[in-house]
Amino acid sequence: MKATGIYRKIDSLGRLVIPVEIRRAYDIDVNHELEIFTQGGYIMLGKRQDKCIMCNGDEGLTDINNKYLCHKCVSSIAEAA
Repeated sequence: MKATGIYRKIDSLGRLVIPVEIRRAYDIDVNHELEIFTQGGYIMLGKRQDKCIMCNGDEGLTDINNKYLCHKCVSSIAEAA
Protein backbone atom coordinates (compact mmCIF):
# COMPACT_ATOMS: atom_id res chain seq x y z
CA MET A 1 0.00 0.00 0.00
CA LYS A 2 1.27 3.48 -0.85
CA ALA A 3 0.41 6.64 1.11
CA THR A 4 -0.81 9.55 -1.01
CA GLY A 5 -0.58 12.35 1.55
CA ILE A 6 -4.13 13.35 0.62
CA TYR A 7 -6.67 13.73 3.43
CA ARG A 8 -10.44 14.16 3.18
CA LYS A 9 -13.15 14.55 5.81
CA ILE A 10 -16.31 12.49 5.84
CA ASP A 11 -19.41 14.69 5.63
CA SER A 12 -22.51 14.48 7.85
CA LEU A 13 -24.08 11.90 5.50
CA GLY A 14 -21.01 9.63 5.65
CA ARG A 15 -19.75 10.56 2.19
CA LEU A 16 -16.14 10.82 1.17
CA VAL A 17 -14.92 12.61 -1.96
CA ILE A 18 -12.20 10.76 -3.86
CA PRO A 19 -9.79 13.36 -5.28
CA VAL A 20 -9.83 13.83 -9.03
CA GLU A 21 -6.12 12.95 -9.29
CA ILE A 22 -6.82 9.48 -7.89
CA ARG A 23 -9.96 9.02 -10.00
CA ARG A 24 -8.03 9.89 -13.14
CA ALA A 25 -5.08 7.67 -12.24
CA TYR A 26 -7.39 4.67 -11.76
CA ASP A 27 -9.87 5.53 -14.54
CA ILE A 28 -12.79 5.91 -12.12
CA ASP A 29 -15.69 7.88 -13.56
CA VAL A 30 -19.22 8.87 -12.58
CA ASN A 31 -21.42 5.82 -11.90
CA HIS A 32 -18.49 3.38 -11.68
CA GLU A 33 -18.91 1.00 -8.79
CA LEU A 34 -16.22 0.49 -6.17
CA GLU A 35 -15.80 -2.48 -3.86
CA ILE A 36 -15.02 -1.83 -0.21
CA PHE A 37 -12.53 -4.12 1.52
CA THR A 38 -11.35 -4.13 5.11
CA GLN A 39 -8.17 -5.66 6.50
CA GLY A 40 -6.25 -5.10 9.69
CA GLY A 41 -7.76 -1.72 10.53
CA TYR A 42 -7.60 -0.43 6.94
CA ILE A 43 -10.48 0.38 4.61
CA MET A 44 -9.54 -0.13 0.96
CA LEU A 45 -11.39 0.70 -2.23
CA GLY A 46 -11.08 -1.11 -5.53
CA LYS A 47 -12.72 -0.84 -8.92
CA ARG A 48 -15.44 -3.42 -9.19
CA GLN A 49 -14.30 -6.37 -11.22
CA ASP A 50 -17.11 -8.23 -12.93
CA LYS A 51 -16.89 -11.97 -12.32
CA CYS A 52 -18.94 -15.03 -13.18
CA ILE A 53 -21.46 -15.74 -10.41
CA MET A 54 -20.84 -19.49 -10.75
CA CYS A 55 -17.08 -19.97 -11.09
CA ASN A 56 -15.71 -16.49 -10.25
CA GLY A 57 -13.95 -16.34 -13.65
CA ASP A 58 -13.44 -12.97 -15.32
CA GLU A 59 -13.08 -13.83 -19.03
CA GLY A 60 -15.79 -14.07 -21.69
CA LEU A 61 -18.56 -12.66 -19.49
CA THR A 62 -22.17 -12.25 -20.53
CA ASP A 63 -24.32 -9.71 -18.65
CA ILE A 64 -27.69 -11.15 -17.66
CA ASN A 65 -29.69 -8.65 -15.59
CA ASN A 66 -26.51 -7.19 -14.04
CA LYS A 67 -25.24 -10.68 -13.13
CA TYR A 68 -22.39 -12.19 -15.09
CA LEU A 69 -21.84 -15.67 -16.46
CA CYS A 70 -18.77 -16.79 -18.38
CA HIS A 71 -19.11 -18.69 -21.66
CA LYS A 72 -17.94 -21.90 -20.01
CA CYS A 73 -20.72 -21.78 -17.38
CA VAL A 74 -23.32 -20.77 -19.97
CA SER A 75 -22.30 -23.86 -22.00
CA SER A 76 -22.53 -26.05 -18.89
CA ILE A 77 -26.03 -24.80 -18.15
CA ALA A 78 -27.10 -25.33 -21.77
CA GLU A 79 -25.77 -28.91 -21.74
CA ALA A 80 -27.55 -29.71 -18.48
CA ALA A 81 -30.90 -28.41 -19.79
